[in-house]
Amino acid sequence: MTAVAETNESRADGTGGPARPRQLILSVYGLYGRSGGGWLPVAALIRLLAEAGVDEPAVRSAISRLKRRGILQARRRGGSAGYRLSAEALAILRDGDTRIFRRQRAALADGWLLAVFSVPESRRHLRHVLRSELARLGFGMVAPGVWIVPAHPHDTTAQTLRRLGLDAYADLFHADHLAFGDPAAKVRRWWDLGLLESRYQDFVAVHEPVLRRWHGRGSAPGEPDGRQAFADYVRAVTDWRQLPYLDPGLPAELLPPGWIGLRAGEDFFALRSLLEEPARAHAARVIAG
Repeated sequence: MTAVAETNESRADGTGGPARPRQLILSVYGLYGRSGGGWLPVAALIRLLAEAGVDEPAVRSAISRLKRRGILQARRRGGSAGYRLSAEALAILRDGDTRIFRRQRAALADGWLLAVFSVPESRRHLRHVLRSELARLGFGMVAPGVWIVPAHPHDTTAQTLRRLGLDAYADLFHADHLAFGDPAAKVRRWWDLGLLESRYQDFVAVHEPVLRRWHGRGSAPGEPDGRQAFADYVRAVTDWRQLPYLDPGLPAELLPPGWIGLRAGEDFFALRSLLEEPARAHAARVIAG
């Protein structure tokens, strides 16, 4: 289960500081490595990470740590040294696509997904694993064995718990809130909206100036800008991809007024619209050699 933690690794201090090399490497693999079966040549990875601001020793050190954790596996292709994603890491990235690139928030009419679990004392080490996984999936805790998240049409909770062998200890229910109290007040107890707001503020502070810079160019990014498009897009995806796991996608009616998460989302998807294709074209050229 190490890959689960690593592929959604938080900053050491929980702030919006510079992304770690490992986070950037996983973003590059997630965006550009899966079309080749999860394999990338080392030389291309070093060059791409250099363009994102990571020097070669840091890249090699991060690769070694990812290899030790079973996330990357050394493989040669056509005489070229490289690394591929493990089957577990590929599965996690596939599960994450819908969440990371999901624009719609849940609606009140969608109801809630409840996870109710009980782990026998003989397997108590799995309690922490199960709680950590539910938190990673955006759940908030109603009571020690009852966790809740807005019901999204393409929720991956069931397949994730099944893949990790945790489905034997949990039941999932679709539910509506009937009574009592104000749901908008309750979500503040179930989730740390203050921490989430701080993380969104960090994202906006870093990436909104980047968005303004690209809009200021007055034209779509082209060949001369491919390298910069790649660097800006990979950094944006790396910073963004952790937020949908912290943010359960609460209905807008339950969010505080002027919720900055909505602004951060608009910034991210505007950057994606501008930079995704030129960044992909640049990465493809580097990978092809």
